[in-house]
Amino acid sequence: MAQPSKPLKSGDFAVSVAEDPVLWTDRKRVLGLPLSFTRYSLTANKLVLNTGFMSLHEEEVRLYRVRDISLTRTLGERLFGVGTLRVQSSDASIPVMEIRHVKHPQKVKAVLSQCIEDCRVRNGIRTSEVLGGGPAPHPHEPGDGCPEPGVFPDQNQNGVDDRLE
Repeated sequence: MAQPSKPLKSGDFAVSVAEDPVLWTDRKRVLGLPLSFTRYSLTANKLVLNTGFMSLHEEEVRLYRVRDISLTRTLGERLFGVGTLRVQSSDASIPVMEIRHVKHPQKVKAVLSQCIEDCRVRNGIRTSEVLGGGPAPHPHEPGDGCPEPGVFPDQNQNGVDDRLE
């Protein structure tokens, strides 16, 4: 016989959430030193930006939503061994996240790119879905033996356009 569940106390949860291990973390640097209250962290599923000292603010971008990553290093940043990454995503609350003045920016960009690809594979996300595109335009005329425009070929009947696989 199953034991009766205990009633929840205020602030308790009935379910547990698996922790997502942190793969990288750094702070925004001033003159090469981590003297700011802006912190960045990367997990296998999300990129997190924490800001503030008295009033804390947290933003996150799910990695499968990232569209583009660019790296800039000004002369001053190069002198102090830091760089700035600009992450563009399809996230509504933060479409552009700047990871400013972090150490080893090329390595951070490479790790971030790999995590994005791994996350897309795990979640079954294709590039066309991230970019907002649908099936490729139909190059043929109706009646030439090809499917009608807007109807994609699905030979294995799995609901996916076979031209994209």
